[in-house]
Amino acid sequence: MAKILLLNGPNLNLLGEREPDIYGKATLSDIEADVRKVVEQAGHALFSFQSNHEGQLVEWLQQNRDARFALVNAASLTHTSIALRDSLSLTKIPFIEVHLSNVYKREAFRHQSYLADIAVGVVAGLGAAGYSFAARYAVDHLAKD
Repeated sequence: MAKILLLNGPNLNLLGEREPDIYGKATLSDIEADVRKVVEQAGHALFSFQSNHEGQLVEWLQQNRDARFALVNAASLTHTSIALRDSLSLTKIPFIEVHLSNVYKREAFRHQSYLADIAVGVVAGLGAAGYSFAARYAVDHLAKD
């Protein structure tokens, strides 16, 4: 059994009510339940965390550096946080960067990710389903190890 992380950044606690035309109607609890189903059916354990504070995200990653894989939606911190990038690098946890919206169809500042080049892959623009796709990939990735 492997430990898989689900890390969500600022404002994702308001999913379902925050700009549903961009982010969809699924709540963060809905997304976590979908990911948990995929992960646990494969015999792994999911540990999830959301914070609006960069330092808390960094500390949580460091505390869970024994994880074997992570799904990371850093939200706005994707485009600004060197600290989060450094934490992901030093923990050496393979991860997929996940975005609900297609960041490349949005404002230009969202086109730059501080995480993408160290990620296993990026899923963007597929809504809540993107998390499930990422979870399936994580499970497949771990099965190959």
